[in-house]
Amino acid sequence: MGQLPGITGPQVSLEPVQLIGPDGTPTAEQRYSRDLPEETLSWLYEQMVLTRELDIELVNLQRQGELALYASCRGQEAAQVGAAAPLHKTDWLFPQYRELGVFVTRGIPAWHVAAAWRGTWNGGMEFTAKCCAPISVPIGTQALHAVGAAMAAQRLDEHSVTVAFVGDGATSEGDVHEALNFAAVFATPCVFYVQNNQWAISVPLRRQTAAPSLAHKAIGYGMPGIRVDGNDPLACFAVMTEAAERARDGGGPTLIEAVTYRLGPHTTSDDPTRYRSSAELDHWSALDPIPRYRSYLSNIGVWSQRLEDRIAARSKRLRTELRDATVGAGDVDVDEVFTAVYCEITPELQQQRRALLAELARER
Repeated sequence: MGQLPGITGPQVSLEPVQLIGPDGTPTAEQRYSRDLPEETLSWLYEQMVLTRELDIELVNLQRQGELALYASCRGQEAAQVGAAAPLHKTDWLFPQYRELGVFVTRGIPAWHVAAAWRGTWNGGMEFTAKCCAPISVPIGTQALHAVGAAMAAQRLDEHSVTVAFVGDGATSEGDVHEALNFAAVFATPCVFYVQNNQWAISVPLRRQTAAPSLAHKAIGYGMPGIRVDGNDPLACFAVMTEAAERARDGGGPTLIEAVTYRLGPHTTSDDPTRYRSSAELDHWSALDPIPRYRSYLSNIGVWSQRLEDRIAARSKRLRTELRDATVGAGDVDVDEVFTAVYCEITPELQQQRRALLAELARER
């Protein structure tokens, strides 16, 4: 069936926006600008490297039994840092569980992230202080929270934007569908930022959708959709800037698909060699966003060994702080699992509480 006469809608290009080529040279892209101040360009690089280094330390901590689980973001640093960097400090972020680069860019200490994965924490801590919702492990539920917060901002006449960070797997969930539909109907100031890292645990993208791309899903909701090279921090920065400004000016939501790749396992309990080939990993490893961006900065005279040394020193310091705060940290009071849910604990929770405390007493 063809398009009805007189009916037009959003159009989506399959070609991702790219400002830096795989070899680190500028592309021919003219619509978006890559002309950022030198200090911003070097700061983006610093945040990407810090994210990679802290990610390595968090994996080490889990392997050493200090964290229950961890989901690495290795390979997705450009997508995360590039998207978080242009947002206002008062814009609320609603992350999934793989957003270390977003947290680093927002200034959330890495040991707060570790505490969440260690299970020693049940509140916002530094997350909410930085206008960031706590880590969401259930797939896609944070998208609804982001839309609700955006609707509240509308009613309060706040000049703020919310961003729902989701993975490609989350686009197969009903919660995300409902969030996208609600956001479009009510023209909420919300950006849906989908990091398409090609795999939803062990399920490849081709088994998740028959659409030409995830960005094309925006057409069905009546909102703009755009694909961006998720391994290009400047492209991610430019596309998020445009979408946030549109939302802030009353133009409604945008769906961004950042095309990237998860270089590591889904989580530390996963073995990716069971479902993906070494040739695929080699292909994407050659597109690693950090050396690519370093080459770009070197080509334009921004990168220097002095910059690299300064970042390395800071990385070492932050990794030490993360380890010192995490290793041997105390356990949470299990009673809070029950007392922190409702203002007044319900009879059902009282019963569960007594049962758990009795079981723990027997173990002692």
